[in-house]
Amino acid sequence: MIRLLIADDESLLRMAFRMVFEAEPDMEVAGEADDGEQAARLARHLRPDVVLMDVRMPGLDGIEATRRIVRDSPRSRVLILTTFDLDEYAFAGLKAGAAGFLPKNTRPQELLSAIRNVAAGEAALSPRVTRRVLERFAPQMTPGPAERDERLAQLTAREHEVLAQVARGLSNAEVAAALHLAEATVKTHLSRVLVKLGLRDRAQVVVFAYESGLIRPAAPDL
Repeated sequence: MIRLLIADDESLLRMAFRMVFEAEPDMEVAGEADDGEQAARLARHLRPDVVLMDVRMPGLDGIEATRRIVRDSPRSRVLILTTFDLDEYAFAGLKAGAAGFLPKNTRPQELLSAIRNVAAGEAALSPRVTRRVLERFAPQMTPGPAERDERLAQLTAREHEVLAQVARGLSNAEVAAALHLAEATVKTHLSRVLVKLGLRDRAQVVVFAYESGLIRPAAPDL
């Protein structure tokens, strides 16, 4: 059973989400929050599997609430809800540790699928969306020199290659084609990368690669 915490300041939206989730045999709503402070507090007490987080809430916003939940309730995974699929808050949410993001107008079945993926330890961030987010927001980041992050020294040459390709938004199949590997081999390398770097999913891989300086944002066209 996937236990959910819904964080949104609009009561009608919380009610709608609850109705959708409680109609599913493998989901239950453990609690609701109408601001970020309450969301972080309930996450500590209720220990939900997934927190559905709105970013624009009074008081403590969803980004800071996500940061606190990732820090204080690491077993709970956060799925950010945004107004638009390339909302600037989406990228901020990923940097704060969210497992992914979805626009609020996502179809119910897509939302349910994303929640199940996140609960299973995967990221709710498709390669296509990853590329679009990077094109839009990565140039705003200030990457540091890769050699400063000692964790990178733990990776083999092949794991470095897989990390770099995934961070650019390629799917496992695309990475396999680019590196002339079997897709199963790519999955194995990626799993090892996650363990060695202490990351949870592809979303964190993307942020790590840019913040560490392993991947540099492309220069804007003049």
